[in-house]
Parts: sequence; C-alpha cells; structure tokens
Amino acid sequence: MSLTHSPPPTLTISQNFWRYALPSIAAMMVTGLYQIVDGIFVGHYVGYQGLAAINMAWPITYLLSGLGLMIGIGGGTLISIARGEKNAYHAQRALDHVVLLIVAVSVIALVFFALFGETLLTIQGADHTIKALALQYVQSFGWAAFITIFAGAIPMLIRNDDSPKIATGLLIAGALTNIVLDYLFIGIFKWQLQGAAVATIIAQAVTVTGGIIYFYSSRSPLTIHFTIKNIQLSHCWKIMSLGSSVLIMYLYASFVVALHNYQFMQYGTELTVSAFAIVGYMMTLYYLVAEGIAEGMQPPVSYYYGAKQPQNISKTTYLAIKVTIIAGISWFALLYSFPRTLIGLFNSGNAALTTEAVGGIKLHLFAMFLDGLIVLATVYFMAVDKAGKALVISVSNMLVQLPFLYFLPQWLGVNGVWLSMPLSTILLSLIVMPLLWADIYQRYKTLPIEPLLNS
Repeated sequence: MSLTHSPPPTLTISQNFWRYALPSIAAMMVTGLYQIVDGIFVGHYVGYQGLAAINMAWPITYLLSGLGLMIGIGGGTLISIARGEKNAYHAQRALDHVVLLIVAVSVIALVFFALFGETLLTIQGADHTIKALALQYVQSFGWAAFITIFAGAIPMLIRNDDSPKIATGLLIAGALTNIVLDYLFIGIFKWQLQGAAVATIIAQAVTVTGGIIYFYSSRSPLTIHFTIKNIQLSHCWKIMSLGSSVLIMYLYASFVVALHNYQFMQYGTELTVSAFAIVGYMMTLYYLVAEGIAEGMQPPVSYYYGAKQPQNISKTTYLAIKVTIIAGISWFALLYSFPRTLIGLFNSGNAALTTEAVGGIKLHLFAMFLDGLIVLATVYFMAVDKAGKALVISVSNMLVQLPFLYFLPQWLGVNGVWLSMPLSTILLSLIVMPLLWADIYQRYKTLPIEPLLNS
C-alpha cells in the first residue's frame, strides 16, 4: 500500500485552501440541514411547543455528533500528517484505531442516554408536554448512537484521505434523504419528534454506508478493518487528544444551549425557548460555515505541518481568517435586514413568536463572527499538533459564559439571557486571537507580515 494523495504541485496556496474549504463548507451546510429541516417541519406541523422540545433535546443528541467529529478529526489529522510524511503504515494504523473507538464510544453513549436522558431534560426545565415530545427524539438517537457517531466521523476521514468531494457527496445524499423522510414521517404520518429523529438516523445510515463502500474501493489506499489486532491504547488516546478540543466545542454548545433553555424558562416562557430555537437555527447557518472553513483549513495545514512547510501554514491560516470574518459580518447584515422573512421558515403565523425571535436576533447574534474566529483558532492548534492549546480554548469558551449567564439575567431579565453569549465571546476573543497571531508569526517570523496579509 502506498499513499499517493498529496496537494497537486500546480495549485497555489489559495487554490489548495479552497479545494478543501468549499467542499468542507458545503458538507457542513448539508450536515446542518438535518437540524434545520427538522426545525422547519416541527415548527409547521407540531408548533411552538415542538420547537421548544427539540431545542431541549438537541443539547443531548448533539453530543453524539461531537463524539463522532472528535474521533474523525483526530484520526483524520493523523492520516493527513502521515500523508505528509509519506508513511502509509501510520495512516492505516490511524484508521484502524478510529473504527475501534467508534464502536466503544457508541456503547458508552447508548448506556448514558438510557440512564440520564430524561434527567437532562428535567434539569433544563422541561414540563410534561415538552418532556414527552423531547423524549421521543432523545430515545431514538440513544438506540442509534453507533450510526450517528459513525456518520460524524466518516466524512472527516474521507476528506483527510484527499477526497473532499466524495465526503461532500455522501453528506448531500444523506441530507436529501432526510428532507424526504421528514416530510413523510412528520408531515404525512404525524410521528412528531420521533419522526424527525428516525428520518435523521436513516439519512445518517446512508452516509455511513457510502463511506464504508469508499474505503473498500480502489479510490482509497486505506481500508476499514473491524479488528482489535495491533490496537494500542496510546494511539486511541492520541486520536481522542487531538480531537478533544472539537468535542469540547460540542460540549460547550450543548451546555450553553441547555443553560439558555433553563434561564429562558426561568425568566421567560415556552414561547421564549421556541424563539431561542429559531435564533439558534440562524446562528447555526453561520457556525456551520465557520466550522467548514476551519475544517477545510485543517487537512492542508496538517499536511504542511507534516511536510515542514511553515510558510504555507501561515498563508493558509490568514486566508481562512479573512473568509471567516467576511462571512460572519455578511450573514448578520442579512439577518438584521430581513429577520421576519427568515423566521417565517420555522413559524406558521405566530406573531408573538416572530416578535420574540426578531429581538433575539438583534441581541444574540451581533458578535457571532468572533465565535467563528474562536472555532478557527481551536482547529488551527489541533491541526499543528498542539492539542493542549486547542483544548484550553474550548474549555475557556464554555467557562467564560457562566458568570455572564448568572449575573446578566438578574440585572436585565430575558434581555440579559440573550446578551450573555455575545458579550462573553467578545471577552474571550480578546485573549484567543493574540495567541493565534503569535503562533502564526512565530512560524513565519523571518518574512514580512504585509505579504501574508495580501496572499
């Protein structure tokens, strides 16, 4: 076996970045369709209580996607580094350990959902109606943990195997399947949130099946092995360590959404939680773009790191920073200008819900481009094998919100809950961005900065 994949020598740094970034952004947007399409159908066919229920179930089920991405991007980083080093054995070894981790983590997740799913909904303040709806969603994902985790990991592995278009194509196939099944299960069969969950799980199974076929085809030098032969715990730990910052980002998102749900139930009503769900979908669209940019940056940066090309690392990262900022500011401008039109995708005429969501967009999303930069910084440090720094940033992103969410609602009521995240993001970005700049500058310190900014 040999590793034949490497960035084509005729491509510029910018072309190679977009070669990975565009499919990655498309893949993340397609992945987001699972959540967003669920919200659209639930909002129209179940109503605002359904939106509140799915928003309380989401922090729990989102953990499965985080576990899959942790394993996928951790193993994928090792695969890209091995490609840069032209080491086929290390690449295959990384994939073997990824498969074992997916199986082991899936079993743990299934037990966790069975034991604590209902408790986690109660903690968020879910009442009887919302809890019953949310449990439909949570329990379905618990039984299908293996599929959801595998679906999160396999696009990362395929992308790092230098096949980003195939990874995107598999995600598109899954997303289209989800849309059709959502209409069938929620709109026609009236299965409510259980229908949304089953539709998503079947769609994820489509992506997983296609990914397994890819690794058994001639297009990949790697092959999936369901084996424990030559498995070493140290390699499993390395994969989890590299991907841990991504899991922390997902834990952060789940924790923050759950805490917001609780605070909105304390200082508002079920309608406020429903509005928060809609605003969350709006932010998710940008967050997925930002995450796509970051994950598209990761394979070439990891390759350049393995190939010892620090100048290319710096140029690629600066380009990713520019794109992240432009995308965030542009999306907020669009949301601010046409909020009611976009809210209407999730709301079938509830005027009070629309009013609440419009206010939430203005208070909650004005600093979201900085959140995109924090995601970028986290993935950057992971891509250059500095998992410790990436983990610290991810943990800090979660912890910094706690005092804001505790004090601001006491002073400002519901508005304080809306403002907690953007204000804490501003504070953290003032610390994280200088750290990112310093690491980039250290790698490229022998050259002037101005050419980098124009590259």
